[in-house]
Amino acid sequence: MSVYQLNQTYIKVSNINLYCEYLLNDKPPILLIHGFASSTYTFRRIIPLLQKEFSIIAVDLPGFGKSEKSTSFIYSFQNYAKLMLECIDKFGFQNTYVVAHSMGGQIALNMALIAPEKLNKIVLLCSSGYLKRAKKLLIYSSYLPFFEKFVHYYIRRKDVKDHLRNVFFNQTLINDELIHEFGRPLSEKGFYKALIRLLRHREGDLLPQQLQDIQVPTLLIWGEDDRVVPVKVGQQLVRDLPVAKLITYEKTGHLITEERPELVFKNILMHTIHQL
Repeated sequence: MSVYQLNQTYIKVSNINLYCEYLLNDKPPILLIHGFASSTYTFRRIIPLLQKEFSIIAVDLPGFGKSEKSTSFIYSFQNYAKLMLECIDKFGFQNTYVVAHSMGGQIALNMALIAPEKLNKIVLLCSSGYLKRAKKLLIYSSYLPFFEKFVHYYIRRKDVKDHLRNVFFNQTLINDELIHEFGRPLSEKGFYKALIRLLRHREGDLLPQQLQDIQVPTLLIWGEDDRVVPVKVGQQLVRDLPVAKLITYEKTGHLITEERPELVFKNILMHTIHQL
């Protein structure tokens, strides 16, 4: 595998400090969007492959990774999408490809609704879909003084290794580095404040009639053993999205970029540059 060559820096977008990894060259532009409680680390195995073929931007979303845990940002998918579109503009990208994992998939789909002219094609990796907004009682409860402690307890009731077991089919891939990287946010106080704001602000996932308005060509890639977002979600998405194709991998879980990096890269390439 080739050397990881991306620049690492912070950029200010809409007054939010975002941690960003990027590589600018004469290749087609691609934006990488991670999922819930994750970071650009999600893409560490496919970035060395992508950097041969693309100009890359990978951003930690507000509230996650090394980005600002803002207490003023409205943590909705629509706002996340607008922020990612601003990132594309900041780097001067046009006709951008987007690769998005899990919750990031809803952000990518919102981008396609808001500004389809800025996107070329989308690749959704085990994308979330069809989740409703949090129940009103839970949202109201989030304003109670003890709620942050409750969220902290709820998240920490299982150790990091247990959370990782849930996202991997191949359990032998779980090592100390993964446990450390995925456990890092759980020790940050700001993470829980951002999480509560996400609970309050996150609208429901896009409805079928909204998905049917998306004309950006979309490739969906899924692990057949995904226990977090079952493959039936991908099967429903491919029915609702007008220009979409679904590929599934056997013996693969939710963290598909860790388990099948070469295959994911090959399918991204076929859907984007090779136009298949």
